[in-house]
Amino acid sequence: MHIHKRTFSDWALDIFVYGFMIVLGLVTLLPIVHVFSKSVSSDWALVSGRVNLLPVGFQIDTLVNVITSHAFSRAFIISVIVTSVGTLLSILVTAITAYPLSKRHLPGISFIMVMFVFTMLFNGGLIPNYLLIRELHLINSLWSLILPAMISVFNMLVIKSYYEGLPEALEESARIDGARSYTILFRIILPLSMPVLATIALFYAVGFWNDYFSPMLYINDPALKTLQLHLRDVVMENDTANAINKSADDLMNMSPESIRAATVVASTVPILLVYPFLQKYFIKGVLIGSVKG
Repeated sequence: MHIHKRTFSDWALDIFVYGFMIVLGLVTLLPIVHVFSKSVSSDWALVSGRVNLLPVGFQIDTLVNVITSHAFSRAFIISVIVTSVGTLLSILVTAITAYPLSKRHLPGISFIMVMFVFTMLFNGGLIPNYLLIRELHLINSLWSLILPAMISVFNMLVIKSYYEGLPEALEESARIDGARSYTILFRIILPLSMPVLATIALFYAVGFWNDYFSPMLYINDPALKTLQLHLRDVVMENDTANAINKSADDLMNMSPESIRAATVVASTVPILLVYPFLQKYFIKGVLIGSVKG
């Protein structure tokens, strides 16, 4: 068995690639580290501009006050509800839609696929979408944040490609045993598609969690504000008074910059905690789902 001996060029290339990726990763982390340092630094350090990458005068009072505030807690619960329900319904509808579209022998399937792909390139526009939501009486309803984003054609195509890569013998043997289409889908196809389903579920969850534009359009009731909309109010409109449980006198002694940074950190951490549980499915699902198409 011939063993390839690594040359100087091979080692130099590896060093360059690893060095480049390390530098790129550090550059990507810089804004996150900076915001986190501002959220746990003393107010005097922020006002004097001494906070860069490392916290100065470490404290967590601001972060604790932001997390325990009524406005943040209410917005957090709303975002959890929208993300959970939206992700569950989206992955269910997307998986069910992709299954018949993966059967190329069905009559008219090409025309139906063209209709789906058409929606990826063209849409009704912002005003028609708003008028539609209003006519459906979904203004100030959480369903206005879930229903319009329930299915993504791109995600559906990824799942469809994954289905097409599964052995046809599995379905054929199941049909010989008398299984119907819905039994094959829910008892055979979906359990075998967990890698791609977990990946797409992560895409949907991140999309629902980070969405602030739809709540800004369709939600006027302060009691229904999502976490990202609350974050936008704090960051863009300088609405720091509602971000913490402090009186006006106490608020004068706290830096608005630290309140905004703490709100950003508190809004980002929950969705980051989801990644470790889906990491083993993430790369596998994307790669397998993109092999065929």
